[in-house]
Amino acid sequence: MLKGVAGAAGLAAVSGGLLTACGSSGSGSSKPSTGGSSGSSKGGTVTFGSNYSDPGVKAAFASLCAGATTSTGSPIKINTVDHNTFQNNITSYLQGTPDDLFTWFAGYRMQYFAAQGLAQPIDDVWEKIGGSFGPAAKALSTGLDGHQYLVPLYNYPWVVFYNKSVFAAKGYTVPTTWDQYLALAKKMKADGIVPIAFADKDGWPGLGTFDILNMRINGFDYHSKLMKHQIPWTDQGVATVFQHWAELMPYLQTGANGRIWQDAAKALEAKQAGMMFQGTNQVAAQYVSDKANLDDLDFFVFPEINPTYGQDYMDAPTDGFMLSKKAKNTDAAKAVLEYIGTGAAEANFLKTDQWDVGLANGLSVPTYDAIQKKSVTEIAKCKAVAQFMDRDADPAMATAMISIIQKFIDNPTTSSIASLQKSAEDQAKAIYTS
Repeated sequence: MLKGVAGAAGLAAVSGGLLTACGSSGSGSSKPSTGGSSGSSKGGTVTFGSNYSDPGVKAAFASLCAGATTSTGSPIKINTVDHNTFQNNITSYLQGTPDDLFTWFAGYRMQYFAAQGLAQPIDDVWEKIGGSFGPAAKALSTGLDGHQYLVPLYNYPWVVFYNKSVFAAKGYTVPTTWDQYLALAKKMKADGIVPIAFADKDGWPGLGTFDILNMRINGFDYHSKLMKHQIPWTDQGVATVFQHWAELMPYLQTGANGRIWQDAAKALEAKQAGMMFQGTNQVAAQYVSDKANLDDLDFFVFPEINPTYGQDYMDAPTDGFMLSKKAKNTDAAKAVLEYIGTGAAEANFLKTDQWDVGLANGLSVPTYDAIQKKSVTEIAKCKAVAQFMDRDADPAMATAMISIIQKFIDNPTTSSIASLQKSAEDQAKAIYTS
């Protein structure tokens, strides 16, 4: 499965620029942890800051922590914060009174906070768990200083979801090219179905659409260089991305800037929408949380646009866990991380999680469903995977692009594209030269 991650991880380790996740970072007040610690010895209470607020993954994380407690003897107090709030307040959270451990993202996002001195290196943990992971996973967990700061748990692909029963009833076929994709969307619209469920009130879903169009049109290397501002945002390649997006807009669910992604997923569940482009970590998880028919859910990788790059790349973010610089119970927290970095721990997590795929070597997960098995296959086909714009780029640039993309969604006209590109470039110059 890590075959596809390898290209991405190798670049990440060298440049620090190749990268979620799903969420933006920013400043603001963070709710301090109320969990205490019983000291620095192993066996004391470990506090764990979590952004796993959605019901399905929250239950899987609780199961993982229960297993860690059984293994280490350390009780774990989970402090859960809404996913977006957690990401938006992460800087002030880590600077204030953070928990011992916290959920976070691989690659640049991890490197950024490690470089800020807000996380502790965990090389000693990796000495014990290193055999569980391949070089790609380790590279995605390594800071710019060469030290390890994250224990990875899983990744998941961003793909186009649909209900098999709808496609069968309507005679729809899976598109593999851009023209076929648009033709299918047009047919769905004529059939009275919203072609593509879409929401961007949270800000980050639109980043994923930009990413996939960019990688399909311009390739993976272009994506990586743009995220590091080695290519200007005024480049014609960026304009071409927005032009294709404008072509797609008539088929996207309207009012996206006022809708949260869960509501877009519900439109797919209710068969009011024919397709939805997002991560399995969201769409499949939502089906599970809503007790919808997961067996009816299927996906295909985003269609080819430029034959040069075909369907070779995708966003497949890796999530994991980090140790706060201000951790009060470091020894016990490291013992928890050592447990999490085992195939047994991942298998335990994935008994409840029916949408992500594990990263441990030789992982045996008999509980994998069809979505997870297909995810492993499709990620492995990729020549390289990205980590998502808000992980690949400087956090401030990702935040700037959220606003720019929302403006584009409100006014997806050819005349607006140049001004939005100029705004992006002006902000990139300020961010990357500061």
